[in-house]
Amino acid sequence: QVQLVESGGGLVQAGGSLRLSCAASGRTFSSYAMGWFRQAPGKEREFVGVISSSGGLTYYADSLKGRFTISRDNAENTVYLQVNKLKPEDTAVYYCAAARGPTTLQLEYDYWGQGTQVTVSS
Repeated sequence: QVQLVESGGGLVQAGGSLRLSCAASGRTFSSYAMGWFRQAPGKEREFVGVISSSGGLTYYADSLKGRFTISRDNAENTVYLQVNKLKPEDTAVYYCAAARGPTTLQLEYDYWGQGTQVTVSS
């Protein structure tokens, strides 16, 4: 079992930056690929990016490349999502999730956090 808790969300002005954190419990964190997803109001949850278990591989949704960066600290059982140059359309609940391997498919993620709200004002 892996329990995930996101933090770091909040209200930020357009153009600003945020770093979201996802703290994991359990000794097996380093064996999981970690993904980030987001769900905007009235929209389906979408893939943001994923990092491999070792941290050596990252992959991002095409539309988000360049502004989003995922990193992880396996010693601290934490994965991060750095978001720069925030836009109002980035407003969403952001979720982290754990999967056996790097994947963009939500169905392949075994564990999910409860989400953290990010609101970007114009």
